[in-house]
Amino acid sequence: MQALKGHILISSDIEAEIERLEESLKPHRVVTFAEDNFKIEHAKLVVNEAYISEQDTKYIILAALEFTAVAQNSLLKLLEEPPLNIEFIIISATKSSLLQTVRSRLPILKIETKHEQKELSLHLSRIDYAEVFEFLKTNARVSKNDAKSLVESLFYQATVIEQLILTPKQLENFDKAYRLLDLNSRTQSVLAMLLMSFVREK
Repeated sequence: MQALKGHILISSDIEAEIERLEESLKPHRVVTFAEDNFKIEHAKLVVNEAYISEQDTKYIILAALEFTAVAQNSLLKLLEEPPLNIEFIIISATKSSLLQTVRSRLPILKIETKHEQKELSLHLSRIDYAEVFEFLKTNARVSKNDAKSLVESLFYQATVIEQLILTPKQLENFDKAYRLLDLNSRTQSVLAMLLMSFVREK
């Protein structure tokens, strides 16, 4: 099964997310395409940039308030089979501005409000049961919003800091975590679901 390369960020503060990503992804090369309305001419520029070969990972950020359907359709093949060392990050204010066909190709991470990423001492690539237990105990009484921030930080830790290629099940768990927290599921159960998948699948 082909590994997914990149993700979608849903954020009400697109500019802040671009700044955060450009800073946090250093020293990797980051190329940003930010528009109010992302059209076919912008998509063609993205395709051209994606096929400029790179020795190391290059991140291409597509950010807009609106994305035209034509532009999105023209990028489907590229998102599904990106060139070597190319990772896409799409930033949109709402999930509904993206076609289902685009949303199905990349995992979605929601950023509820502007905030700094919380530093985590965990190393997900080698986490063990004792560290999972300690993390759950430390965060047993966090609020729903803080729990969502922890989910975001775990995703960031996995994909940006450790640059792990997440399995389809792990990606599904991250998407599911937000829905469960919105339904007021027990925070410890949600965090355990995420962390245990790294213990089992490392």
